[in-house]
Amino acid sequence: MTELGVYTRYSALGASSRLRYLCYADCLMQSGVDARFHTLFQSDYLRMLYSGRSAKFKALRDLGRRMLRMPPQEQKLWIEYELLPWMPFTVEAKFLAGKRYVLDFDDAVYLKYAKHPRLADKFERLAAQAAGVVVANDALFDHFSKVNTHTVKIPTAVDTTALVPREDKFPRLTLVWIGTPVTSRAHLATIADTLRELKKSLDFDLLVIGGVPTPELDFAGVRIVPWSETAERELLPKCHIGIMPLPAGDAFASGKSAYKLIQYLAAGLPSVASPVGENRVVINAGSTGFFADSPEEWHAALRKLAGDAALRTAMGANARHDAQKYSRDQVFAEIATFLDRALELRTTDKNALAK
Repeated sequence: MTELGVYTRYSALGASSRLRYLCYADCLMQSGVDARFHTLFQSDYLRMLYSGRSAKFKALRDLGRRMLRMPPQEQKLWIEYELLPWMPFTVEAKFLAGKRYVLDFDDAVYLKYAKHPRLADKFERLAAQAAGVVVANDALFDHFSKVNTHTVKIPTAVDTTALVPREDKFPRLTLVWIGTPVTSRAHLATIADTLRELKKSLDFDLLVIGGVPTPELDFAGVRIVPWSETAERELLPKCHIGIMPLPAGDAFASGKSAYKLIQYLAAGLPSVASPVGENRVVINAGSTGFFADSPEEWHAALRKLAGDAALRTAMGANARHDAQKYSRDQVFAEIATFLDRALELRTTDKNALAK
């Protein structure tokens, strides 16, 4: 079997690592690839980060552990963002010397180094020397294709066999947002006042899966539950409308990959979202959801869906249809084809999936 080192940033608790790498462990094995997974930041680091506490000590601990194991044993690598966060390109390049590697991005993480004199161009220099670059959205493709012509856009996949529509909805009209504590503070909070005002004239609940209580969300009808696979699979499809607000004019938000909307598609939910970045690609306006760019537009879109059950049903069916292009089997076939070409893995079956 061909050896492949898969260097993820997080454990399965981190959505990006879980959904873009770890979920393909069985697929890679069945394709004739001996994939060896290496996690950088452990789950206890993420738990502290999500709770709002400083996790610098644990981050340094985990970075130290990875550095002690450098250089990678494998000759072919699939890397989430970078091997060594906060280390300059010259240091990481020494560990990558003689290796053939592919970088993978689902967020505009290069913006975090933009003002750092030693790190500002690290991702671009790593990408320039990579055998290929995988990105999850158009904004990232525009950025990295300028430095590496072997850049391909492959979306984050959803397991359409596990996340499926349900007819037994919550009794009260329920809006849903799913994500992490970090993004609930940064993004969901941007329309909290809008939702609070809408509550005065529209009876609805708001289910927040994976977020945390904040003063902005302290109003009647808000229910916050920790993320888990069970919560995602059982609670998300019981809701009526998915929402994905993003701040306009924010470069990092523009580089988000709209995964919430992909989850809503799989669950058969119509969506309302900010017309920012990849949101504009995932939503088919008027067919699977609506865009809203102001409090008035959010109110109008949510009222329209709230008052028309037949419209929600029709849009939900369209959403589920569109979800198929993000299904795990289809996306893995794209990934395997690209890794074959970039890393010469010679997989035996690009469509192999665990039953």
